[in-house]
Amino acid sequence: MTLILGRKKGMTQLFAEDGTVTGVTVVEAGPCVVTQVRTDEVDGYHAEQLGFEDVRDRVTTKPLRGHAQKAGTAPKRFLREERLAAASGRSVGDTITAEIFQDGDLVDVTGTTKGRGFAGTIKRHGFSRGNETHGSMNVREPGAIGCSAYPSRTIKGKRMSGHYGAKRHTTKNLEVMRVDTERGLLFLKGAIPGPNGGFVQVRTARTGVKKG
Repeated sequence: MTLILGRKKGMTQLFAEDGTVTGVTVVEAGPCVVTQVRTDEVDGYHAEQLGFEDVRDRVTTKPLRGHAQKAGTAPKRFLREERLAAASGRSVGDTITAEIFQDGDLVDVTGTTKGRGFAGTIKRHGFSRGNETHGSMNVREPGAIGCSAYPSRTIKGKRMSGHYGAKRHTTKNLEVMRVDTERGLLFLKGAIPGPNGGFVQVRTARTGVKKG
């Protein structure tokens, strides 16, 4: 399992020699620092903890500053841990860059989707609207939500209006179209969750099934 942290920069296009165009998302991947290595003997499982993007001491907490000092680095804004099937071959303080990926690799990208606030059922769940003619009074309303005499309540899990977005989401099996090692950029085929500038995790695809 290969993991790196980064920021989503935006989308662009790549042109092949035959003229075909591919929409890609640019991710600023790394450099990341290994801030902790967990072992089965001490912690009960194998894992690596990575940190991305330095942050000033006065905007972080004292425990996090001490945690970063053990790794010999500055406090990090973005910390994530990835479990491993076997013992890690890295040590605390090692640096990970975009070079760990190659063109053609398949990756899973995890991020936080864009928050859209309170949304109705049409936007949130893709419901169809009602007629706007012949006296229809049910255009964008969700319709009936409850039952009849039994059980006389709204069933739990009913799709209704509510908070939309701002949730953790993983887009799987994206192809790495290009790796810019000098600038630390990954060009991933397709779209990934989150706004431009949002934090993302890029890891080796678990299933490895290439999309058509």
